[in-house]
Amino acid sequence: MTRLTSLFAATGLAALALASTASAQDGRFAVGGQLGTPGGGVSVLYSLSPNFVVRGSYDALKFDRDDSYDDIDYNAQLDFSSPGAFIDWHPTGNAFFVSAGAFFGARDVNLDATPTTNTNIGGTVFTPAQIGNLTGKIELESTAPFVGIGYDNTFTSPGHWGFRLLAGAAFGDEPQVDLNASGGTLSNDPTFQAQLAQEEADIQDDADNFKVLPVVQVGVTYRF
Repeated sequence: MTRLTSLFAATGLAALALASTASAQDGRFAVGGQLGTPGGGVSVLYSLSPNFVVRGSYDALKFDRDDSYDDIDYNAQLDFSSPGAFIDWHPTGNAFFVSAGAFFGARDVNLDATPTTNTNIGGTVFTPAQIGNLTGKIELESTAPFVGIGYDNTFTSPGHWGFRLLAGAAFGDEPQVDLNASGGTLSNDPTFQAQLAQEEADIQDDADNFKVLPVVQVGVTYRF
């Protein structure tokens, strides 16, 4: 566990400890649901003061889509599981806030392709029979620091219900890419494997677009 992960985990545990001691009339504790680019999820919020709110969340995103990497069409399965810990700063004590924290967890893109026409692999053209089936994975870093801005009137308006809107970006290091071929006449051929390694490097260049992921969320909260 990295020092950054430990810091945010400790922040989240402290928030839960504070929340557990709050009375039902205190009005500092809230739960919510959100939908956005990280998927659908739930949040727990605790108001430390009129200016600071600590927030823990869990978002999940899983769906299939057709995508192209280095001119090869793949069936891409996105599987993101993203717990997170954040501090929201309301500089003037109103609904506007600046947020900082991190998303954690496994975030993978699984790739699968079975070419039906002659296909360029690492700079050399191979037939479908020679290639067979291509499978791969793009694995994003498990810790992604986040910064953003938003609007949240959970603790600034009367009543129990609140509205949240958040926009920002999550940052990570270079994703890890793995590509394999099976079932082809050249699947185990050293020359083909060398071209497959080049193809993996080419996909790595495309996958670098995942180093910065936009985050946009909208949600509702309920304050106790």
